[in-house]
Amino acid sequence: MTTSLRKNRKKRGHVSAGHGRVGKHRKHPSGRGNAGGQHHHRILMDKYHPGYFGKVGMRHFHYTKNKDYCPGINLDRLWTLVSEASRKQATAAKAPVIDVTKAGYFKVLGKGALPSVPVVVKAKFFSRQAEEKIKAAGGACILTA
Repeated sequence: MTTSLRKNRKKRGHVSAGHGRVGKHRKHPSGRGNAGGQHHHRILMDKYHPGYFGKVGMRHFHYTKNKDYCPGINLDRLWTLVSEASRKQATAAKAPVIDVTKAGYFKVLGKGALPSVPVVVKAKFFSRQAEEKIKAAGGACILTA
């Protein structure tokens, strides 16, 4: 903000600049920032920020995120990975192959409905419901490494 727009410009010529004569405007009487959260500001911290202090859970040293990386895609979004034309041409004899790992997903999840068009889905993981719904539509689930 520019200096000309600050509230202090209006207070020029007024002795205490809105901070009162008796109490005086002292620099940081209760500490800077979050100081005193376990001491003189404890009531505020307990009231408005419960659970702010302390630890919870177990520590995992040298946590590598690669092992747990498993983005999922739901069945209702599965057909967005292939073109509309391939969906129209799909028949029981010539089912389209959807490789979800090429699109950056590892796991197929079972939310939503599939159109009753057979489809071959390749993924690293399938949820139980996803597998049931794909097979009910006449498709197949292929696990890839």
